[in-house]
Amino acid sequence: MNEIRVTSYNELQSELFTDSWNADLGRFRSRYAFRGLSDANYRLETTLIRLGGIYAQLEKHLLRNFKKYAHRDVVQGDSVWHWLSVAQHYGLPTRLLDWTYSPFVAMHFATANIDKFHMDGTIWAVNYLKAHNLLPEVLRSKLNEEGANVLTVEMLSESVRSLEELAGLCRDPFVVFLEPPSIDDRIVNQFALCSIMSEPRAVFDDWLERHPHLWRKIIVPAELKWEIRDKLDQGNITERVLFPGLDGLTRWLKRHYSPRNPALKGYF
Repeated sequence: MNEIRVTSYNELQSELFTDSWNADLGRFRSRYAFRGLSDANYRLETTLIRLGGIYAQLEKHLLRNFKKYAHRDVVQGDSVWHWLSVAQHYGLPTRLLDWTYSPFVAMHFATANIDKFHMDGTIWAVNYLKAHNLLPEVLRSKLNEEGANVLTVEMLSESVRSLEELAGLCRDPFVVFLEPPSIDDRIVNQFALCSIMSEPRAVFDDWLERHPHLWRKIIVPAELKWEIRDKLDQGNITERVLFPGLDGLTRWLKRHYSPRNPALKGYF
């Protein structure tokens, strides 16, 4: 089964680290990308899709104007993949979807919103190595040439120059996992990577349904969220670390000092 409902914190950790043993390396090195969501009903929709309207036609206009007005010194290269990565990082609607190599970071995002603690959360786990076996030949060759499992924006820009060229590589939609440039500590601390579909209208979970061998969806029951959240805080997996700066500090403090029962006074 692709959907697994855990019943304890220990079971959750066990599920997240399933298949992490790599016999070739003799090390525990998972090949999964993780994405934590506070509501198990949320889909794997990009911010571009959630923009609504004629979003597919607006994509190039959004990116063109971002490039026009953004400070060029925030972008390490001039490829569309550099610009997309930076635009996504700063909140522009794009077809990129944020993931992490870290199961614990995914656990954080599944439990960070205490307003959703009455709802089941979820953590998606997608095997990016197997997903890349389905890439068009030019991208698989680039990975093999570099001896890499995931493309960087530099590697992608050496093979594909535009979103239109990406779509033209294959008639059917496909997904690429890529590592964004480490433009600040947030990307580094969140152990971030991104996915991009070759077609802007393609929803990732629709694509995954056609490839059930690639993924698992781990349901985090609402009744487990407080335990998970408290243990993550004890382990220093918090907004203060994942969003370095005063905004992350204040988000952490607000959540940390919020009572489990809002009716309680003087909880701390």
